[in-house]
Amino acid sequence: MTQTDVAKPSVSTPPQRSRSWISAVVWIVIAALVGGVIYLSLSPGGSPLLYNSSGSHSWFVDMIFQPATVAQKLVVMVLAIAAFLAVMAFILWVVDRTSVPKGVLIAGFIGPVVLALASGLLWSAIKTIIQSFQKFDQFGTEIGWAGWANYGHVFTSANTHMLINTVVWIFVVPIFATTFGLVYAVLVDRTRFEAAAKALIFLPMAISMVAASVIWKYVYFQPAPEGQPEIGLLNAIVRAIGITPVNWTAEYPIGTFALIVVMIWIQTGLAMTLLSASIKAIPDEIIEAARIDGASGWRLFRSITVPSIRPTIVVVITTIAIASLKTFDIVNVMGNNLTDNNILANAFYNWMSVQQPGWAGAAAVLIFVVVIPVIVFNVRQMRKSEAVR
Repeated sequence: MTQTDVAKPSVSTPPQRSRSWISAVVWIVIAALVGGVIYLSLSPGGSPLLYNSSGSHSWFVDMIFQPATVAQKLVVMVLAIAAFLAVMAFILWVVDRTSVPKGVLIAGFIGPVVLALASGLLWSAIKTIIQSFQKFDQFGTEIGWAGWANYGHVFTSANTHMLINTVVWIFVVPIFATTFGLVYAVLVDRTRFEAAAKALIFLPMAISMVAASVIWKYVYFQPAPEGQPEIGLLNAIVRAIGITPVNWTAEYPIGTFALIVVMIWIQTGLAMTLLSASIKAIPDEIIEAARIDGASGWRLFRSITVPSIRPTIVVVITTIAIASLKTFDIVNVMGNNLTDNNILANAFYNWMSVQQPGWAGAAAVLIFVVVIPVIVFNVRQMRKSEAVR
């Protein structure tokens, strides 16, 4: 008997578990949610989930776009989750079918994203541009075309300080935040307490800009009762050395730079984190070779560190510049509603608050126009860096 005559032992494969019940459960849950909403909407007298206390809230469209109660917001959230599950279940079901053409699969994955961008970003941008050329009354009702009048309003003499402040914010905040972050990253790199030192600098990034503004508002100025110690930290120091306390955020241009300091304080942590990671990625062989050649200290920093992390520096500067351009939280909370402290992003918010979408639309378009050269600069610098590599 040869070896081939020996029967090979059969290997039994475990039976594959059917997962069709998952799809069934998902569709049952979705059907139950949809049925529950329909039932509540058709109940006599109107369900409190879909109507407010006065009973004047329409049942579906207004609830989706203008929920008035916590319960209505919960319903909108459940509907959004159910819609997401339904779309994903359909996409996964289509992907699992072998007979579906590849183009249909691509459309299934990319289609929802394109639709969301078109409806939430592209249409909003087009609508904003159209509004920037329209005229509105004091109630925010469109009454005709204004041409370039809305843009002319932005560049009137009353908004001179706003335009100057916007330019100052774009240049001063990125330069100082990046410089401080870079110096700090180099100083604490590979030190004994590196993690704790970096955590302290990054901490402002963990709080909101509104909270940071409230903190610094107490630092700059907080009126104290007559005969009581000064509450504001800076004014307490000023009074201690014999100088009369002032409201630092109400004096131009001191107020603008006082607000800029807050933004630098927040963004330095971001710059430090990104630049520190880039510094650690520099190969040790390059640093050791430079030291053998006699480079140390400032020369090592200028000739090795900065050129090696140039792409990261460009990204940090442009990112902080864009963040500074669209920042209104600090100005809105600390600016005392003074035009001397205003910037373009805060003006957009204020004009929307007073029912002037035309002026606000012009401000939004100008913000977009200013962002374009920043992005172009970023892309060009990145291409130069790739070409050098």
